[in-house]
Amino acid sequence: MRNAKVKWLVEMALLCAMSLVLMYVVRFSIFPAAPYLEYDMADVPILIGTFLFGPVSGLILTLIVSLLQWITVSIASGWVGAVMHFFATGAFVLIAGLIYKKMHSLKGALIGLVCGSLVMIALMIPLNLIFTVHYNGVPAQVVQGMIWPILVPFNAIKAGINSVVTFLAYKPISRMFKKHEN
Repeated sequence: MRNAKVKWLVEMALLCAMSLVLMYVVRFSIFPAAPYLEYDMADVPILIGTFLFGPVSGLILTLIVSLLQWITVSIASGWVGAVMHFFATGAFVLIAGLIYKKMHSLKGALIGLVCGSLVMIALMIPLNLIFTVHYNGVPAQVVQGMIWPILVPFNAIKAGINSVVTFLAYKPISRMFKKHEN
């Protein structure tokens, strides 16, 4: 029992570290009109951890990575960025993880990733209307004008890329984790 907990902690720490490294290495702006909206691959190890260990572990990974992202990579966005990342990625991993837990198959993973992506995309609309307006001081009309041409496509691209990479990488990575169980 104790070895299982230690193994889980080590694997969770590894996934957190992978997430941070990917956040540093793969990071670029998608829309010149909103250069502060940067794509990064941090969610891929979080989603893999969710599929490996379940939705609660995915939320724990999301919380830890959001906090580490706040104090290391995204200092400029402050606590607002960390909170938005936690809610957006948290919703994504919760939905994807619950579906995959219920339908533990290739089809379940695909459905979970699609549904999780859609929930994340939808959730980012009110989150931006609340946080970007009230805490970053951007006028509501500016944020409303960005929803369909920038925010929704950005989040769709981000969720789509992360879903495809997770879908392709999950099995090989899960085999490596399971290989070291003994």
